[in-house]
Amino acid sequence: MSAEENKGIVLGFLENLSAGKGAEAMNALADSATWWVQGNFPLSGTKTKAQFAELAGSLGPKIDGPLTITPTGITAEGDRVAVEAKSHAKMKNGKVYQNTYHFLFIVRNGKIHEAKEYLDTIHANEVLCS
Repeated sequence: MSAEENKGIVLGFLENLSAGKGAEAMNALADSATWWVQGNFPLSGTKTKAQFAELAGSLGPKIDGPLTITPTGITAEGDRVAVEAKSHAKMKNGKVYQNTYHFLFIVRNGKIHEAKEYLDTIHANEVLCS
């Protein structure tokens, strides 16, 4: 697939995730996909597709409305798609989650096989894990 097609797959994944369409978002991931989150907090480390889906689902009850992820920049070359993004969510505990990310996706044969997520882990821990 071309770099442009790979960008489309990643953007579709983020759009579905932001729209709360979990099944559609997870369908963009290969069965053997891994999702790595930087840092030293409870959500960090390498997750399988099933573990990532469980993690994403566990945030739902804590959020009052959608958690949106808005790309602010995207670059693709071959099977690598890099995305800069911002998130926003109102939490049921009254806090607001607003983070800045850098994602690196590896896309092969129309599916995301690997994702690396870099973010402000201090903010994520204070808002999502408290």
